[in-house]
Amino acid sequence: MLVLSKLRYTRTAVFRRRAPTPRRRILIVNAYVDEQHGALKRATAVLKSLGPAYLAGAFNRRNCDLVLHDEHTGGPIDLRRLEGLDMLVLTGMTSAFDRMLQLSAYTKSMNRGVVVVAGGSAIRSLPFYSQDFFDYACLGDIEELQQVAEEALGPDFAAEQMVPQYDLAPWLGGSFSYAESSRNCNFHCSFCALTAEGNRYQLYDLAYLERQIRAGGRRDFLVFIDNNFYGNDRAHFAARLELLHRLRREGLFRAWGALVTNDFFLDEGNVERAAASGCEALFCGIESFDRASLERFKKFQNTRLPQVETIRRCLQAGVLFIYGLMFDVTSRDVADMEAELEFILATPEISMPAFFAFPIPYPRTPFFNEGLQAGSLLPLIRVTDLDGSKLSIRPLDAQGPVVSFMENLQQMRGYRTRLLRHEAEFMRIYRSRLSPRQLAVMFARSSALMAAKPRAGVEARVRDLRVLLTRTGRPEMKLESRFERYFRPTLLTDERGQAHPSVERDLTPLRRTDPVLRVLP
Repeated sequence: MLVLSKLRYTRTAVFRRRAPTPRRRILIVNAYVDEQHGALKRATAVLKSLGPAYLAGAFNRRNCDLVLHDEHTGGPIDLRRLEGLDMLVLTGMTSAFDRMLQLSAYTKSMNRGVVVVAGGSAIRSLPFYSQDFFDYACLGDIEELQQVAEEALGPDFAAEQMVPQYDLAPWLGGSFSYAESSRNCNFHCSFCALTAEGNRYQLYDLAYLERQIRAGGRRDFLVFIDNNFYGNDRAHFAARLELLHRLRREGLFRAWGALVTNDFFLDEGNVERAAASGCEALFCGIESFDRASLERFKKFQNTRLPQVETIRRCLQAGVLFIYGLMFDVTSRDVADMEAELEFILATPEISMPAFFAFPIPYPRTPFFNEGLQAGSLLPLIRVTDLDGSKLSIRPLDAQGPVVSFMENLQQMRGYRTRLLRHEAEFMRIYRSRLSPRQLAVMFARSSALMAAKPRAGVEARVRDLRVLLTRTGRPEMKLESRFERYFRPTLLTDERGQAHPSVERDLTPLRRTDPVLRVLP
């Protein structure tokens, strides 16, 4: 194995640099596994994958034929598009790891000498295991792809400066533009994959942020994809608001939205200042109205203000408040969780949650490590189970009632009348504060909840050991036997709920001396 001295990726094969050719064919794919494990498209999703557009900025477009595909909004890629490639670049959420393995197998079987590069949270979750399947397993930031391109293809094929290539990502549509003003988060919630990665919070230079926004062109709504738009630098936050105010006056966008942490609301003027610069929607990780759950999740920033007050203050300022609810089934029974839902339905001053989820045991998070030590992780957890809709931890109540409770929530069965009553009263209260567009968004979200199909993974996962341990998946084309392992489900736990031997090295605390963690100076 060759470990490059200044990069946070590893190479598992040495390539002989080919003679320069006029152009290289590059395909960048955001891999995705649907919650129902079907070939569904999520074309109407507002939060869309920006990864391929940002990664495309690593390549010199004068010398590269770049094609981008998003399986989240476009469905599984047509395998014929994998033919004739010089390089395949894969990214995706942790739950999409097995899909990335499949795409790697298909591509390698079709193209002799192709270079397969993989990165993102899926690879950072399983850095050692990944090395057996990809030519480059990238563990750091997107800029590393520039250096990968230079080494694997040649210096003429890497861009000198990375700028998002939005025009190559048609799934982004014409109404929304996207930008990122920071990386990572300055908080360390016990269940968050960012906590496991341990990277510091970073702010982008304002000039780079402006280049991103201008590259997106004139759009109706600007969406920030930051993990924490607010951050810990108040001066920089104020400067970003000034920049947004100026660019909005130029007509680059009508309004914007972002994700913030609860400490944003400690300063009562923040919402008003954000609204003055064009902010119309904020997502905030409320997670729970139960204080004990928040403390167990080490989400202490959410305990400093009453959640109802936080939501009401935001809405009164004319900014839509969007949040999700996470049910800590390890310490709460169904009756307690039902009571929390009843509280929300009986409080029309606050918006309804955008989604309901189980806690996700991402590898190496404190939540995962504690579950592993306590024996509370279910046996044979697959990496595809890490999407929030599947039960992967032992609940306090019997599994059946817990699963039924979550299944009912996915379609609001038993709650629809009260939900409609809540929404009607919510609109009456805020019709003078929120625009018709904002109210329509709220109603559309509630309608989507009631119209949702049952999620196939919410019910008890298949736990027949013989089936799980021998299943290899069904490739869409005939492949050599050496690719068989690419189609086996990646298991995080064994039959006893302990770390599965195949990924055990990845599930133990990583050391700074590990070669795979070589840090940029």
